[in-house]
Amino acid sequence: MGSLEKSSPRRVLSTVTATSISVSVDSCSPHVTMLHLNFATPPGASTLRVLCLGAHADDIEIGCAGTLLRLLQSYPDVEVYWVVCSAAGPRRTEAIASAQALTRQAARTTIVVKRFRDGYFPYAGAQLKDYFERLKQEFSPDVIFTHYRDDLHQDHQQIAALTWNTFRQHLILEYEIPKYDGDLGTPNFFVHLEKSVAERKVRHVLSHFETQHSKRWFTQDVFYSMLKIRGMEGNAPDLYAEGFYCRKLFF
Repeated sequence: MGSLEKSSPRRVLSTVTATSISVSVDSCSPHVTMLHLNFATPPGASTLRVLCLGAHADDIEIGCAGTLLRLLQSYPDVEVYWVVCSAAGPRRTEAIASAQALTRQAARTTIVVKRFRDGYFPYAGAQLKDYFERLKQEFSPDVIFTHYRDDLHQDHQQIAALTWNTFRQHLILEYEIPKYDGDLGTPNFFVHLEKSVAERKVRHVLSHFETQHSKRWFTQDVFYSMLKIRGMEGNAPDLYAEGFYCRKLFF
């Protein structure tokens, strides 16, 4: 059940708390124009449990590294379960090193790198489904970061579908990845990033995935452009933000 608190006639703080989210707005601040959401750990628990799902090495980092950095800075006890479904050879090495570096501040981190065949996820549906069913038994998250449901990459689509099919009582935020297909949509959930966090994200992606430097879209300009566009749309104070698609939100 939500609660409403009032302090004084000049300042009103409204708070609605659920098992995973609290919402607050300061009516006296001229810079706050909409509700701000903060994650709240479940009653009786102190740990925020975060599940990150990516089809390939670098997907999670491109989609939500800035948000993960913010969570790790804001919450003292974060447990991260990090899953990359396809990475082999140098890409596997990059995936593990990147996840370790990005989650260094986490209280606990589990990194899983699978070897499903890149580009063939729709044809390995049964095996992927079996893995997701095992994952559900191994880790119960408070929030899940996964691929955008309308992403045109076939592997990304499969992971998004399995996320929703497997986790029915969880907050799911779908991240986006720029690509040749031109499948970016209109996100409805924005995470504001300080300039230093945005810069750290871009540096991290470029420095940890050298195997991707030959791709024409894998550039500093592209990554900053995404953060700037979403920052403008989300009215971010530092003009940087990551955008997500939140299909179900409960108060």
